Amino acid sequence: MIHPHAGAGKTRATLLGLLAIVLWSTLAGLIRSLSERLGPTGGAAMIYSVSAVFLLALVERPRFTGFDLGYLLPAGLLFASYEICSSLSLGYAASREQSIEVGMINYLWPSLTVLLAIMMNGEKGGPGVYAGLLLALTGIGWLMGGDGGWTPRHTLDNISANPLSYGLALSGALIWAVYCNVTRRYAGGRHGVTLFFILTALLLWIKYLFSNEPALALNGATAFGLLLTGAIMGIAYASWNIGIINGNMTLLATCSYFTPVLSSLFAAMLLNVQLTGAFWQGVLMVCAGSLLCWLTTRQRKARAPFPRPDGIDSAK
Repeated sequence: MIHPHAGAGKTRATLLGLLAIVLWSTLAGLIRSLSERLGPTGGAAMIYSVSAVFLLALVERPRFTGFDLGYLLPAGLLFASYEICSSLSLGYAASREQSIEVGMINYLWPSLTVLLAIMMNGEKGGPGVYAGLLLALTGIGWLMGGDGGWTPRHTLDNISANPLSYGLALSGALIWAVYCNVTRRYAGGRHGVTLFFILTALLLWIKYLFSNEPALALNGATAFGLLLTGAIMGIAYASWNIGIINGNMTLLATCSYFTPVLSSLFAAMLLNVQLTGAFWQGVLMVCAGSLLCWLTTRQRKARAPFPRPDGIDSAK
């Protein structure tokens, strides 16, 4: 079992957070693939049910003791809302290519997380941080533009073609940024990821019961994909919660800028989608923006965007 409270060191917690980023990067393609077989809501409900079982068996059993209900209830709703928005945005995408674009909008959350952290802590990020964030955001937009280049018209056309999918992705990015900051500040060194997964699965099953999706049909390949996706998701989120509570959040926030790149690569392989030349241009922008943010926070030696509870500078 993974015990997030059993004296996990800062280095170990940071490594778990980095592992979560890699595992997360595989999920967009896996979720989209299962949604095509099981339906957007039914597939998501199955995935989160399996993930909850993995968490119960391998990570921890849900306990209410030691939690502040003032944190547990809002954080649980934020977590479940994000998961529902994220998974359904991929499932409702009109094509596999569009699902990768939707994933890019979802992965705006690292930038939004840093911005919200600066505002919540009442600190100025400095021009280098804002320039880096802007460059990373521009890179994500460029990834969406294709070889024709990014324009506002292109973005508006994409959104108007499927406002539900793009709207869910943007909502999810905003919700997850809030969740990360709430967890970091108010979790008190604990997390309720297992409880949150159970809540997410229950809400998705309720939605499925009131939807018009067909009955679920499992075969060997689908069942294997479901078990794999559920295991990856459960382990990734458990690892990330440990990382943001006990690890070097400045490093994790910086590395998370590479998640859209990894996610697109994995999704392209899993879904057999050809990446464009503009994609690689966007990769350079995202990488440059991430490095600029990282170098700026180190040079300033101010409190990190996600300061540790003990006040020690986690940017070192």
